[in-house]
Amino acid sequence: GRSGGRCSPAATSDSPGSAPGRRSAAATPTPPGRGRQPGYARSPPCTFDVAVVGAGIVGLASARELVLRHPSLAFAVLEKEKELAHHQSGHNSGVIHSGIYYTPGSLKAKLCVQGAALCYEYCDQKGIPYKQCGKLIVAVEQDEIPRLKALYERGLQNNVRDLKLIGAKEIQAKEPFCRGLMALDSPYTGIVNYRQVAQSYAEDFREAGGTILTDFEVTNVEMAKESPPENEDGLKYPVVVRNSKGEEIYCRHVVTCAGLYSDRLSEISGCSPEPRIVPFRGDYLLLKPEKCYMVKGNIYPVPNPRFPFLGFHFTPRMDGSVWLGPNAVLAFKREGYKLLDFSPTDFLDAVLYSGLWKLVLRNFSYGLSEVYRACFLSAQVKQLQRFIPEVTVNDILRGPSGVRAQALDSDGNLVDDFVFDGGTGDIGSRILHVRNAPSPAATSSLAIAKMIADEAKQRFEL
Repeated sequence: GRSGGRCSPAATSDSPGSAPGRRSAAATPTPPGRGRQPGYARSPPCTFDVAVVGAGIVGLASARELVLRHPSLAFAVLEKEKELAHHQSGHNSGVIHSGIYYTPGSLKAKLCVQGAALCYEYCDQKGIPYKQCGKLIVAVEQDEIPRLKALYERGLQNNVRDLKLIGAKEIQAKEPFCRGLMALDSPYTGIVNYRQVAQSYAEDFREAGGTILTDFEVTNVEMAKESPPENEDGLKYPVVVRNSKGEEIYCRHVVTCAGLYSDRLSEISGCSPEPRIVPFRGDYLLLKPEKCYMVKGNIYPVPNPRFPFLGFHFTPRMDGSVWLGPNAVLAFKREGYKLLDFSPTDFLDAVLYSGLWKLVLRNFSYGLSEVYRACFLSAQVKQLQRFIPEVTVNDILRGPSGVRAQALDSDGNLVDDFVFDGGTGDIGSRILHVRNAPSPAATSSLAIAKMIADEAKQRFEL
């Protein structure tokens, strides 16, 4: 039978896609292991075998994988927002990456190639719409061609499907308005709405018996000093997770997938504060609807290894719009999607960190030019005209923004690969932190989930 999973009586929020007013059966207490219906439970205290903190795409994929592997255990997902996939998972470009850029042999490369295949397969199974519209990485200057060829070799080493180098005429055959000397053609690259994918993972999780607690902002994780109220199991659930309202759940193990707050959650539970998260805002422009015919698939620049980010690109969206960008500027708030959003805590956290200053000093001119472009549309349009000369300032609008959780070490290096971390002492052996899950984490989510489930099984002896 299912162990744990007991909650006190409470109202539950409607699940996405359910009929209005339908109540989850988790609203009434049921004995562990007997007929507990999946749903959004409210009003702890509850007991679970494993609590996953963070209902972004990585947290939901991981929770889904865990409950499918261990159906006799009780799992919860804890999310501070009222809705799922609200931050990085709902504010990204929606690209299904093929795995070209990443260092051969790295987790990023391996998980992206596996994850893209799993993502397409999952979308087919669930009827989630996607478009395999392809991607061109375009060299517009002679000195970019050697880097483009090196990228091609890297893609081959990573086993990326159907890659080929094409010349100027073939570029125009694929993208009639794009100019370039040579391009890397990746027809396997696609686009999808990742918020929809994340919601589907949540449905799978609940249908398998998992519980999702929304509006549950975790503020403390510690070893319980006594057993949960009315719990005859003693300290079977020795970890207490507390939220900002003082509500508690008790569990045996915790997995955190907290994105922009991964370092703070790690510190809360007594683990290392490094790598630190420094938030970078990326602002997108939009092509006006009557100009979207100029872009058919993804068009990317050849990345410059001297700079930490990929550069401006053209990204078609599932709704038919075309996003242009993003830039990359320091955000003064971890969830600050607007130019003037400011949090004193987040700002001080960033500017007092020596790693950030080392990064800034190494990339000073790049940083200044990014800030300049953020302020002046004409400067951004110049970047775009390198690829599509017909684009003018009159063809674009300011669009949405996202905030990237960039992990930095104390030497100012961007932490480029996935980082998993436990801790020391009693709590450390019961917690697994996903410290860094950068792009292409959405593409890789199902592959990352398998790795997290493997790691949890080994660490927690599930």
